[in-house]
Amino acid sequence: MGQLEGKISIITGGGTGIGLGIARAFVKEGAKVVLAARNLPRLEEAANELQGLGGTVEVVPTDVTQEAEVQSLFSKTMDTFGRLDIQVNNSGAFDGGPIDEITLETWNKVIGVNLTGVFLCTREAMRIMKTQKGGRIINIGSISSRMPRMNSAPYTSSKHAVIGLTKSTALEGRPYGISAGALHPGNVEVEWRAKSTTSMDQESMMTPDDIAVAALAMAVLPPYVNMLDATVLPVEQLYVGRG
Repeated sequence: MGQLEGKISIITGGGTGIGLGIARAFVKEGAKVVLAARNLPRLEEAANELQGLGGTVEVVPTDVTQEAEVQSLFSKTMDTFGRLDIQVNNSGAFDGGPIDEITLETWNKVIGVNLTGVFLCTREAMRIMKTQKGGRIINIGSISSRMPRMNSAPYTSSKHAVIGLTKSTALEGRPYGISAGALHPGNVEVEWRAKSTTSMDQESMMTPDDIAVAALAMAVLPPYVNMLDATVLPVEQLYVGRG
C-alpha cells in the first residue's frame, strides 16, 4: 500500500513541469489526482502518462485567476471523489523587467496567477477541509521569496506574498486540523528555461521529479505534523551568499 493510498489531491499547473512531477509522485504512492491548468491538450497528455502508471486521474481545464473556474474545479472534484485531502497550488507565471518599465498588465498577470490564484484555490480548499476537519495545503513558492533576482519585481513580490498567505492559512486552519506549508524550489529544469539564454538559466538545475520528492515528504507527514517552510535547491546554485 502506498503512503497516499486513497488520498484525493488537486494539483494546479498539473500538466507540465513541477506540477506533473508532483502528480507522478503522488500517483505512485496511491493518490487519486485532479489535474488543473489552462492547456487541455497538455492535461490530457499528462493524464495518459499517469494512467499508464495505474493512477486514477481527472482533468479539469482551469484558469486559476478566474473565480468561477476555480469554484467549478473544486465542485467537480467533490462531485467525483467526495473529499479533498491535499491541495497543491503550483500554477505560476514569470515575467518582469526593470521596475520603471514594467506595465500594469505584466504586474497584474503575474500577481493574478501567483498570488490571487493561490488565494482562490486556498479559499475553496479551506471551505471543504473545515467541514472534513482536516486536510493539507502545499503552496509552491520560490527561493525568490527570500532573495530576489534582478528585474523580477512582480514575481519576487508575488512569492514573498505567498509566504504570508501560507502562514495565515496555517494559523486559521489550525483549529480544524488543516495544515499549510510552502515549498520553495531553486532552479528547476522546466520547459521555459530550455528556451532561455540568460545566464541564470544556465546554472545548475534540478528536475521536477526532484522537487516532487520534497512535496511528497510534506504530503505524507502525519496529520498532526506540518512542514511550514522548506527550501530545496541544487548544491551548486549561487543562492547562499549571492545577495
